[in-house]
Amino acid sequence: MARLHVPTRVRWSDLDGYRHVNNASMLRLLEEARIDAFWSSDETLDRSTSAAVLDGSPGADTMTLIARQELEYLVPIPYLRAPLDVQIWIGRLGGASLEVCYEVWSPIGVEPAQLFTKAATTIVLVETATDRPRRISQRERSAWEPYVDEPLTFRRR
Repeated sequence: MARLHVPTRVRWSDLDGYRHVNNASMLRLLEEARIDAFWSSDETLDRSTSAAVLDGSPGADTMTLIARQELEYLVPIPYLRAPLDVQIWIGRLGGASLEVCYEVWSPIGVEPAQLFTKAATTIVLVETATDRPRRISQRERSAWEPYVDEPLTFRRR
């Protein structure tokens, strides 16, 4: 399975009173990894960490809306100086939406490797001019198809 490996740093301010990454901070870390993976910028991008085809500039024709998020915390994330290895793939590629799947792992090279969190975000592509969902373009679909695999399963209690 092809996954994007997006190094994502934990900031000191991401920790809560229990000395691990706060749940609201976890959503921000996932957002940062998702933006790095899918939104283009003027910087040169490494294809191992990016399938960036969405225009991330101000005034872009497309915005994305979060339709759903689910997280499963497996082990608390402590403060780590090295970036987390946020692995991203697409669990479902629909007409105007996609499900982004994540596994948040300990930094690359840290042994034994530790899976901290699993998550999924459903995003909808929306035309900024109309505020209506728009279809995924062929260019976007071609860039993302190599990263489509089975969606995550979560434990239910």
